Amino acid sequence: MPKIIFLRHGESIWNHQARFTGWADIPLSEKGKKEARLSGQQMKKAGVVFDIAYTSLLKRTIQTLWLILEEMDMFWIPVVSSWYLNERHYGALQGLTKSEAIEQYGSEKVQLYCRGYEVQPPKLEKSDPRYVGHDPRYALLTPDQIPAAESIQEALARFLPYWHDAILPKMQSGNNILVVSHGNILRAMISYLHSLSSQASSLSSDQEDIETAKPLVYEFGQDMKPINRYYLHD
Repeated sequence: MPKIIFLRHGESIWNHQARFTGWADIPLSEKGKKEARLSGQQMKKAGVVFDIAYTSLLKRTIQTLWLILEEMDMFWIPVVSSWYLNERHYGALQGLTKSEAIEQYGSEKVQLYCRGYEVQPPKLEKSDPRYVGHDPRYALLTPDQIPAAESIQEALARFLPYWHDAILPKMQSGNNILVVSHGNILRAMISYLHSLSSQASSLSSDQEDIETAKPLVYEFGQDMKPINRYYLHD
């Protein structure tokens, strides 16, 4: 029975400062590094073994994975990093604290930007220094692929083809997988898996709060639909 573990990266410096992060490449805080190491220790204690791991192109997921693999002594497994696993792009909110965003846009709009499934935050202009169009890690993307802002729906639509084309076939081949990604991507993915499950009442909805560096295990049946899920704990 193949398994996949979804893991949100450890706390980043901007998480600690309550800033919208999105595609901004912010490193882990000291607390985040400790969280990642603890996650690796938990998975090692539970006897978890991965065949392959996936991260986004953002250093907070990559750092988290490195620390996990160090704790588990599993640096040898294949690792794939892809922009498809990047966090939802928060557009012009990126870098703002929650209070700064509320002051600029109002609390009702900010709440919609955060939780409205189809609501897109204000876009970044291409002239804005926060725009990632000139970042070398995205050099192979077309201009249409580089977002200036994303709704949760758009972020999931960006990720789902990669799930079906890259990750799911690995599971169908019997591989156990670790995906280290971001809160909005994982929340949307969990909602999608929830909709597939015949045991939907036991699975999560898109309202689940995804904590940093908490391993969430999904077990799949032969039809590649989730049949069980649980968090690993101390």
